[in-house]
Amino acid sequence: MLFQKIINFKIFLFSFLFLSLSFVKVFSYDTTAKTTIIKDISTNTILVQKNEDKKIPPASMSKLMTLAMVFDGLKNNRLNLDDKLRVSKKASLKGGSKMFLREGELVSIENLIKGIIVHSGNDACIVIAEGLSGTEESFANDMNNFGKIIGLKDSFFKNSTGWPEKDHFMSARDLLLISEYIIQNYPKYYSYFSQLDFTWDNITQKNRNPILNTGLGADGLKTGHTEEAGYGLVGSAKRGNRRIVFVITGMNSKKERKREAEKIVSWAFRNFETKKLYKKGENIGSLPVWIGSKNKINLTIKKDIEILNK
Repeated sequence: MLFQKIINFKIFLFSFLFLSLSFVKVFSYDTTAKTTIIKDISTNTILVQKNEDKKIPPASMSKLMTLAMVFDGLKNNRLNLDDKLRVSKKASLKGGSKMFLREGELVSIENLIKGIIVHSGNDACIVIAEGLSGTEESFANDMNNFGKIIGLKDSFFKNSTGWPEKDHFMSARDLLLISEYIIQNYPKYYSYFSQLDFTWDNITQKNRNPILNTGLGADGLKTGHTEEAGYGLVGSAKRGNRRIVFVITGMNSKKERKREAEKIVSWAFRNFETKKLYKKGENIGSLPVWIGSKNKINLTIKKDIEILNK
């Protein structure tokens, strides 16, 4: 029985490593972005990467970490969507993109989520940070700890908003990782990213994501812009069973960002198709067992395995 358990463990370990492997097939694709990474989520295949590990100012794209921490609180019942947080003076006075929150008012977690995603609200981020961790500085520490837990390698957070600050950085690979983490772990809340507009205090603002509602299948995630960072986008699109996630940064204008994002989505879906290698439950062979209750153990597939064909 001991040998059988050892073999079972080895089979489990092999299956885990195989199914969790991120396949890298870097194809030829010219982009004007300074850093890029494109991944086909359905087959776990990285299609394109360029300066993907370079530490860059992420601007508002780092709000994805703020949102991930909110979603984690909701998933684990530490927060509820109708919980309300009070707006501080610091939050109400914060510049840049904002939800136009008023000092002293109470705002629900759900409306703050919409304000962060649709309005890219710096004020909403600070309300979240102060409500969850007491101060924005403490929240930034919590962001860094959470980042380590989920596997970020080239990121460090000094604030909740992505406001330009020394030593606040991320890499394109980490931006893709946090996006994929949100999609896979918080599907209940992912639909907020495709909301086209949101009205707060009689002020309606449109989602800054330039490829939503363009017929490309785009449904997320977050734009970013500062003078230092240029224009960036963490985008995702789904057609049928295929989903891609991509990061582009350092663009010179909104127009260039939109054009490049549209090109990437069209290229990724037009030039590749999935091929199923094995179906869930399919028997792919067996291994002999010594000194066990059985002579052999069948090897079966835990889930469908697909590859990407060009």
